Amino acid sequence: MAMEDSPLVMVEDADALAKMCERLKARSVIGVDTESDSMHHFQEKVCLIQISDVDTDYIVDPLSVKDLSPLGEIINDPKVLKVLHGADYDIVSLKRDYGFTFRNLFDTMIAAQFLGFVKFGLADLVRDTFGVFMDKKFQTHDWASRPLLGEHLEYARGDTHFLIALHELMRAKLDRKGRLKMVEEECRILAEREWRSRAADTESWTRVKGANRLNASGQRVLRALCNLRDMRAKEMDRPPYKVFPDQILLRLAELQPTDFDTVASLVKPRSPLMRRHGEDMLAAVQDGLNDESSLPEPRSNKPRKAGPPTRYGMRETERLMLRLKDWRAAVKKRTKVPMIMVASNNQLKALAGWRPHTTEELFQVEDLREWQIKLYGPELLELVRVFEASLEPAPRAGSAAAGGGGEASGRRKRRRRRGPKGGEASGAEASGGAE
Repeated sequence: MAMEDSPLVMVEDADALAKMCERLKARSVIGVDTESDSMHHFQEKVCLIQISDVDTDYIVDPLSVKDLSPLGEIINDPKVLKVLHGADYDIVSLKRDYGFTFRNLFDTMIAAQFLGFVKFGLADLVRDTFGVFMDKKFQTHDWASRPLLGEHLEYARGDTHFLIALHELMRAKLDRKGRLKMVEEECRILAEREWRSRAADTESWTRVKGANRLNASGQRVLRALCNLRDMRAKEMDRPPYKVFPDQILLRLAELQPTDFDTVASLVKPRSPLMRRHGEDMLAAVQDGLNDESSLPEPRSNKPRKAGPPTRYGMRETERLMLRLKDWRAAVKKRTKVPMIMVASNNQLKALAGWRPHTTEELFQVEDLREWQIKLYGPELLELVRVFEASLEPAPRAGSAAAGGGGEASGRRKRRRRRGPKGGEASGAEASGGAE
């Protein structure tokens, strides 16, 4: 188990890659991780790929090995299980840079959540399971820098060295608890994640927290400021947030200053930000104020699946959402399962909007899993049925809907017996004005 007992093989050319892949083809399970440089560069890239089998750790340097297609075949091979931890970013990064397709995936972080672990970071799992302390001091390291030092390599190999053993232990626990199929479904969905390119994103302003609170003028100013930031970040090869912080852009969009001094009052006047970009930010604000182009519709992280239309307005949807949250809390209390094993807020929101009436319609609800439908489908359909029944007043006894006459007829008679200002009607009016 100790890393020093396992050989570390550096893969820095095509021959070494071919030898590694030939060996991995014979393995049934491997650990996989990546290191990127997203905190240091405008367009992030994969800088290391770590692979572990049962007795060897490999570190592939993709900055030296240009053709990684042999490794892509392993990643796509359904006969080889790929174990990752927190695989989301690794998957989309490898798809973005190399077109890899993941098949047969197991994520130890998802497994830990379904097992109810309070702490499910890799360092926590390794420490609690194997008693090994993992130093995370290189978590924010610029992995594009070379040469790689010995301490960098030891850090990197640690992210895959324990994955196969963790997988074996977790798989057995999940199987005993009847949760293995749930995790496998989550992992299949995870493997389909796709990269959203920043370079092709012309509406990055929509991801600024608070942008939806701005009026149309403020949103156009924010859009102009974000376009300026993206252009500067690309020129400087830096992440956009390291060029202009979101908070400053949002403040400028709110106040819309028209002179340099006002801009300086919102930013530290003598800061490098003002010296380098103050005039450009002022010009961007003016560009936004002069902009009359249309604004995009609110963004969604994922395309919505086809499903039944929303049957009621937002008010009723919010009321149903509250009932669904109460249901979730009751299920968690009753079953003692981790929250991830019930439903997320996004899933409940989709349920409240669609209001499915049948099992077939449940399968159309965005993000809802098969295992959730199997476990909770009847409860959810009954909850929707009861809620919708509460929106339709029941016919009153004696009403026209219940056979006519009765209470409603009595009210109509009493109204006819009152005068114009609520007083009693005259005898003729009370008797209908006829014999």
